Amino acid sequence: MAVHDPSHSGGGFHLPSFRRHSAAARGTDVSVDTGTFTAQAYAFASLRILTGFVFLWAFLDKTFGLGYATPSGKGWIDGGSPTKGFLSGVAAGPMESTFHSWAGDTWADWLFMLGLLGIGVAVMSGVALRLAAVAGTAMMALMWLAEWPPAKHLSDGSPSMSTNPFADYHVIYALALIVLAAAAAGEAFGLGRLWARLPFVRDHAWLR
Repeated sequence: MAVHDPSHSGGGFHLPSFRRHSAAARGTDVSVDTGTFTAQAYAFASLRILTGFVFLWAFLDKTFGLGYATPSGKGWIDGGSPTKGFLSGVAAGPMESTFHSWAGDTWADWLFMLGLLGIGVAVMSGVALRLAAVAGTAMMALMWLAEWPPAKHLSDGSPSMSTNPFADYHVIYALALIVLAAAAAGEAFGLGRLWARLPFVRDHAWLR
């Protein structure tokens, strides 16, 4: 006989709730499961907001030249290029010449900056996490290729200073985005639940 699983009713964090019901049916203590449910919600919300802020802050700094990665007066609004310095400095990897040819191109600047803004806003607010995960993973993959962690030496023979041949921070950010989307982590301290109720989002699950 088929048994309905409440954890499949849509949205995030329903599985711990199902465990609470199961524990109650067995007559066991449910306080641990309740605590786990709350801890998971807070943990995912914290990860989501901080990860989103990484992307949003990069957009703001590169746009307005806030004096961190981008010097004052050299922001995008001042005529600076968000991609020229980074891509023209690529010195390793199979796409070195390709990245050099993209450096400073208008299409590359706009695509990069809109990506940072869109991913940052979406992840911080908890909406369109699946789209943000796809876009963010693609962006992180390209940046990983640009830095090319497997290289021990750069094209000029100097040490690359790479500390790991695979798992650098780009991989971690991409994995964080994928985990947040898979966990539907936009409900706690976010607009994920309201977003999921919109008719066009209900009809197109990939927008969640």
